[in-house]
Amino acid sequence: MAEQFICKIASIEEMNTKWDYEIAHSGKDRDNWLIWKKQHIEAFKLGQIIPYYGILGDRIITEATANISPENVQNSDGLVDSKTVYLSAFRTIEEYQGRGYFSKLFLFMLDDLKAKGYTKATLGVEPFEEQNKAIYSHYGFSEYIKSGKEIYPDGTVIDVEYYGKEL
Repeated sequence: MAEQFICKIASIEEMNTKWDYEIAHSGKDRDNWLIWKKQHIEAFKLGQIIPYYGILGDRIITEATANISPENVQNSDGLVDSKTVYLSAFRTIEEYQGRGYFSKLFLFMLDDLKAKGYTKATLGVEPFEEQNKAIYSHYGFSEYIKSGKEIYPDGTVIDVEYYGKEL
């Protein structure tokens, strides 16, 4: 029998499990991941994010986060407000990539956010990530909003282009 794939809003226990997995596989960026875990768990407790997980059998294999508060989003102006949600933390465990699991989770998340009253979704992508830009465009994220710089906890600065779509 094939394992069942479900999409859901994560619990705090599931978040801890997934973040511990990411930290264990983070290599030289471990310090950033430790900080991001703490920030995301705190934001979840404050109701500032909605973490969405795709679970196959008993394993969390894909995730995405909806940031519903500007406090957690760098360059948040125009990206998140009472009707606009900023999407981030798109990750799928490598062995499950390309099998449609993230697509199912992504559509589940967009439907849920629309049902919650959000009318627009935004996201950011590094300019050189052509494959990701093509995927986001496929899902309708074609409205260019702005460009900016984001800073990781360790001080690394990255360029980001922000796109949006109506829900």
